[in-house]
Amino acid sequence: MNKKLVAYFSASGGETAKKAKLLAEAAGADLYEIRPEVPYEKADLDWNDENSRVSSEHSDESKREVALVKSTPDSWEQYDTVYVGYPIWWGIAAWSVNGFVKANDFTGKTVIPFCTSVSSGMGESGKQLSAMAGNGDWKEGKRFSFSATESEISAWLS
Repeated sequence: MNKKLVAYFSASGGETAKKAKLLAEAAGADLYEIRPEVPYEKADLDWNDENSRVSSEHSDESKREVALVKSTPDSWEQYDTVYVGYPIWWGIAAWSVNGFVKANDFTGKTVIPFCTSVSSGMGESGKQLSAMAGNGDWKEGKRFSFSATESEISAWLS
């Protein structure tokens, strides 16, 4: 049996969370939210403000080690396929996802990244996460626009 998991980080609980929930429903997968110990507030996400949290983390890579509430989902070993979802920040996966990827052993798992973005593509984000993981069978992922529908997500799964 192929047990599936959709693990996602959504900075504001908005678009990435919506797409993750639609994907989990369409794929018959369990859902797992990657949550930072210190959640991002609206002001933290203002990338136009050089003093905001995301701007500071972007400028100083050492600040991108975001502590998570929990790094590994319960019964991690039972999953064969893992979808990893995130918003794109400056052309890469939002760094809260890094802690999840580094903390888990993807050996024997098929891993499929997906992201949300208003205008940016996936870039090299999937390849970067695969390199960070060091194991697992990472597939090419998919970028979903904010307007992506349930039928578009289902079509991608097919």
